[in-house]
Amino acid sequence: MDTPTSAYVNRELSWLAFNSRVLELAEEAGIPLLERAKFVAIASSNLDEFFQVRVAALKDQIAAGVDTPTPDGRTPSQQLDAIGPVVRAFVEHQEELVTQRLMPALAAEGVCVVRWDDLSDDDQQRLGRYYTERMFPLLTPLAVDPGHPFPYISNLALSIAATVVDPESGERRFVRLKIPRAFPRLVPVGDGRFVTAEEVIAAHLQTLFVGMDVQEWASFRVTRNADLTLEEDEADDLLVAVELELRKQRFNRPVRLEVHRSVSDEMLGLLIRELDIDERNVTRHSTFLDLSCLMQLHDLDRPDLKDRHWVPVTAGRIVAAEEADRTLFEVVRDRALLLHHPYESFASSVEAFIAQAADDPAVQSIKMTLYRAGGDSPILRSLIRAAERGVQVAVLVEIKARFDEANNVQWARRLERAGVHVVYGMVGLKTHSKVVLVVRDDGDMLRRYCHLGTGNYNSRTARLYEDLGYITCDPQIGADVVQLFNHLTGFSRSEDHRTLLVAPQRLRDQLLELIANEASRGADGHIVLKCNSIADPVVIDALYAASGAGVRIDLVVRGICCLRAGVPGLSENIRVRCILGRYLEHSRIYRFAHGADDGGPLYLIGSADLMPRNLERRVEVLVPVLHPRHQDWLDHVLEFDLHDDVVRWELDADDIWRRRGPEGAFSPDAQELMYRWASERQLASRR
Repeated sequence: MDTPTSAYVNRELSWLAFNSRVLELAEEAGIPLLERAKFVAIASSNLDEFFQVRVAALKDQIAAGVDTPTPDGRTPSQQLDAIGPVVRAFVEHQEELVTQRLMPALAAEGVCVVRWDDLSDDDQQRLGRYYTERMFPLLTPLAVDPGHPFPYISNLALSIAATVVDPESGERRFVRLKIPRAFPRLVPVGDGRFVTAEEVIAAHLQTLFVGMDVQEWASFRVTRNADLTLEEDEADDLLVAVELELRKQRFNRPVRLEVHRSVSDEMLGLLIRELDIDERNVTRHSTFLDLSCLMQLHDLDRPDLKDRHWVPVTAGRIVAAEEADRTLFEVVRDRALLLHHPYESFASSVEAFIAQAADDPAVQSIKMTLYRAGGDSPILRSLIRAAERGVQVAVLVEIKARFDEANNVQWARRLERAGVHVVYGMVGLKTHSKVVLVVRDDGDMLRRYCHLGTGNYNSRTARLYEDLGYITCDPQIGADVVQLFNHLTGFSRSEDHRTLLVAPQRLRDQLLELIANEASRGADGHIVLKCNSIADPVVIDALYAASGAGVRIDLVVRGICCLRAGVPGLSENIRVRCILGRYLEHSRIYRFAHGADDGGPLYLIGSADLMPRNLERRVEVLVPVLHPRHQDWLDHVLEFDLHDDVVRWELDADDIWRRRGPEGAFSPDAQELMYRWASERQLASRR
C-alpha cells in the first residue's frame, strides 16, 4: 500500500499530546485533590524526560547534519520548531491549572503552599531557625568573576541566580546558589502549610553575602542531555563503558532552561549566553519551578484527599495452594497461571515464585532477564540467596536501561559478588523482554518453569503499573525460553521459535502475517491491540490495509500513536482510545480473531510495543495465551477498556484526543471495573 506522508502523526507531537492527557487528569473533579496534584507532578517529570531524551536527540541530529524527515515529513529542525509552541502552551496551561484551580481547592481543605511574605512573624522566626540549623551549613554561593568562571550547573538541579553589589565600590557580581536536595523542596510551616525552599533561602540571602546588597534574585533550572553515547562495538568491557559514560553524562550539554518570570532581561541573557542554550528551549514560569515537587503533598496523611486504597487480591489458586501447603510449582504443573498486577498481588505470585525457587533443594538453575529492578529488590535478594546456596544462577542485566543505568550497574556488581553469572546485555540491542527460567528436578524429569511478563521485575512499580504475567511449565515454551537464554548469554544464532514470538528476529513479520490473515477475512476480521505506543510505519500501513479490507480494528494505546484514526479512505474502520487512571496502563495484549491454528482467536501478551525500536533494536518476547479461562480474563480486560460508558480519550480524525464518557465524575473507569471484577472472582473462588 502506497501510504501518503499525511497518514502519520509526528512521534514527538503525539507524545506531547499524551502528556497533556496526563495533565487533564489533574482537572478531573471526580479525582481526589491530592491525586490531582500527583498527576501535575507526573506530567512535570514526564516533560523533564522528554527534553533529556527526545529534544536532546533532535539537537544531536541537527548538530550531526542529519536532515532526514520522519514518516510524517518533518526534519529534526522542523520538529524542534513545532515542539516549542506546544511546550509553551502546555506550561501556561499547567501553571494556570495549579495557581487558579488546584491550589485554591487544596487551600480550602487545609493544604497550601504559601509565599514567605504571607507568613506571620512567628512563622518566619521559626523558619529562620530552621534555615540557620538545617539549610545554611549546606549552601555554597559561587560568584562569577575573573578568578571564578561560570559554575557547572548540574542536570535538573534547582538554583538561585542573584546579582550582588558591593555598596562601597559599586562592583557587581553574578552569583549562583544551588539548592541541595538534602532538605525538602516544600518546607513544612505547620497546619498543612508549606513554603518553597528557594523562598526560605532567598529571605536569608544576606547571611550569605555579608556587607553586600542583593539587587535581584530569581530561580532557574537546567535540563541536560541524559542519553548515553556508547560505542558498544569498541568497548572491551560494557560494564566499565557504562560506568564511564555515567560519569561523563553529568557534563552533557544543556537542552532546556527554565526561569521564573521575575528574572531580568540582563540576567536571563547571561544565563542563555553562558549555558549556550537555544532560546526556543527557554520557558518562563509564573509559579515555582519543577512542579514534580507536588508529589511531596501526596505523601501527606490525608486519606480524605486520596483514592481509596485497592488491596491487591491473591489469585484463588495460590490461596488454595497455600492452605493445602502446596508450592507454586505444583500449582503450575496442574495448569499455567495468568497473573494481572496490581489487581492481583505481585508479592504472592512472582516474588513468591522466585523465592520458592531460591530455597527449593530440587531447583537446579535460575535464569532471568533484568531491565529495571528498582532499589531494595526482594527478587534479587532471592537470586543472591540461591547463588550462595549453590544454585546455578544467571542474570542478564540490561545496564543500558535508560535512567536506571546506575542502579543496574550496582545490582550487577552485587550479583557478581554473590556468585551469580551476570551478562550485561547484548551489543547493539537492549534486552527488554521479561523472562524467568527455573529448572527443577521433579523426580520424574527435569522440568522447566517459565515466567513471561509485560512488566519489569520491580516490586515498587508492580504496585503502580498495570501488567500481566504468565507462569507455565509447557514443554514447548520451556524449549523456546532455553533457546532464548542460550542466545542471550552464549554465542549462538537465534533460530525460529516454536511458540514464542521474538524480536528482532521475526516478531514484526509474524505480526504482519497475523494482520494480513485478518484482512483476508474482510468484514469478519477483528483486531484488538492494547499497547503503550504504536509508531512503526510498516505495522501502521498493514493496519491501514486491513481497515481498507473491512477489518474492525480497536486500538487501546496509552502513549504515542502515530496512526491516524477514522480517516475516510484510509482508516475508517480503526478506532483508537487511551485509558488513563490511578494505575499506569502497561500491559500489551494482541488479539487476532482468526489467528489461532484452528481459525479461532489468538491472544498474545508480552514486552513489545509497536515501535521501530522494539521490533528492530530490542530483544522482545510475546507468548500465546491458550487456556480458555485465561482468554476469558483477557477478554474482560479488553471489554472494560473498550466499554462505551467508561472514561477514556479517543483519537478523532482531526488527530485530536478528546475525553469521552461520564461527565463530572471519573467513575466508572476501566480500572475500577477491572478491580471489582477481579475481587469478586477471587471471592467466588473462596466460597
